[in-house]
Amino acid sequence: MSAEPILTVRAGVDALAILRDEGLQRDRVEVMPGASGGPKWLILRGIDQMLWGQFFHGRQKPLHLIGSSAGSWRFACPAQTDPLAAIERLEHAYIEQRYAKKPPPTAVTAEATSILDHVLDPSGVSDILAHPWIRTHIVTTHCSGLMARDPMWSQMLGFGLRALGNVISRKALCWGLQRVVFHSAGEGSPFSALSDLPTQHVALTEENLRPALLASGSIPLVLAGVRDIAGGALGTYRDGGIIDYHFDIDFPTAGGLVLYPHFYPYLVPGWFDKSLRWRRAVGSNLRSMVLIAPSAEFVQQLPYGKIPDRKDFYRFTDDERIRYWRAVAKVSERLGEALWELIDSGRISRLAKPL
Repeated sequence: MSAEPILTVRAGVDALAILRDEGLQRDRVEVMPGASGGPKWLILRGIDQMLWGQFFHGRQKPLHLIGSSAGSWRFACPAQTDPLAAIERLEHAYIEQRYAKKPPPTAVTAEATSILDHVLDPSGVSDILAHPWIRTHIVTTHCSGLMARDPMWSQMLGFGLRALGNVISRKALCWGLQRVVFHSAGEGSPFSALSDLPTQHVALTEENLRPALLASGSIPLVLAGVRDIAGGALGTYRDGGIIDYHFDIDFPTAGGLVLYPHFYPYLVPGWFDKSLRWRRAVGSNLRSMVLIAPSAEFVQQLPYGKIPDRKDFYRFTDDERIRYWRAVAKVSERLGEALWELIDSGRISRLAKPL
């Protein structure tokens, strides 16, 4: 099957001009975002495999990866010594999760910790910190007040109030929530000047990389928050997707591209914006972006006609869910093959549409 029916490619105004002129070149890419979305990442597994096994092979120029929640877990793989083996470890451990009915946050946190331990082989942390050209940025949310506490009622009330305020303006997230980016980019981080919302930048270390990854995926009410991460402010850290669900931030590039493999052909800024149809990323933040997503036709052909999501834990038995997720991860290889054909042939320049 040709690439057109199974992939969509959309590009911002600057990115579209670059694609039209020269196609998608490896060293033109300067930033890659990775979205929150739980098991939705499985649809991107084939694209990840192609990017880290073929497209970026031999690169030396710095590449900044910024992810929240599942996106940060995906990006824990490419900077390890064997990226493809790390992707396979993440896929296997993530799909094989099993829980009793209505597991408490402590049980889900224990399973998440086990997954990360499996993904980060004995040298994983040091590989990420010392990678010669990948710069890792892990996005978390520092919570205060009711949102920092463990009781369900406290989190529900605190996050409920933030959700109400967010309907009026994303600036309401400033009340009790702060973006904290743990990164390996030193003074060279392109995100050091973020000013849309309060942001703290913390250097990644051997001590804080695992806790930062765990915090980045610690969904409120589902997992326990992570306390007092080394280098950052004291307090409770939770899922980075609360503030940056799909990312609607300034992506500074020096004439390069933001390459964004994503589940959808649009971006939802924050977790509380999911139900706000009018709240989508638009404008200058997208100028340099190439957004690649599975087409609606491809998604309709998946088992159950949809991309995996967290509700699958409740819809299916563990065995049913595992079979379904394995099938999606396997068929996602077609997306990777299709994208490689578009890049290698140069046809991506003709397929791309304005974002």
